[in-house]
Amino acid sequence: MNPVERVQKALTALGYGQGITYSELTIFTVSDAAKAVGVTEGEILKSLIFLIDGSPWLVLMSGSNKVHSGAVKRASGGKKVSMAPSDYVLEHFGYAVGGVPPVGYDEQLPALLDEDLWNYPAVWAAAGTDHHFFPISPDDLARYTGGRRAALKKSDAPQK
Repeated sequence: MNPVERVQKALTALGYGQGITYSELTIFTVSDAAKAVGVTEGEILKSLIFLIDGSPWLVLMSGSNKVHSGAVKRASGGKKVSMAPSDYVLEHFGYAVGGVPPVGYDEQLPALLDEDLWNYPAVWAAAGTDHHFFPISPDDLARYTGGRRAALKKSDAPQK
């Protein structure tokens, strides 16, 4: 099954009622995705895989925000936090950077969701490649991923 089919299968199983959209334009970067979809960068979902104490987690961010690893550490309760290398993500999950989705894993990963996602009625997520995407409400995103809303952006990090 190709990456887009895996995401579609997961979405269907979760009860998602809309389809996946294909674009000739790449959605590799947040800027590319915003142009392809016709929305602001904040409405683009960045699905990032972090290694927290050696285990993969999804960190789902508003496209206009930068993730703060200290905030991820605090929200997850982990001790060692780092972004997973792109080759790790491709090897373990079959998704290349630019196409990493929030769903479509053999086992759903623990997830943290940037609280700023709730500033928008819907955000646009990659659906397995850097040319496929779908809209989803933040509430559905939290429900489908089992994720927890948290303050994760750089400006949310505790001050020293």
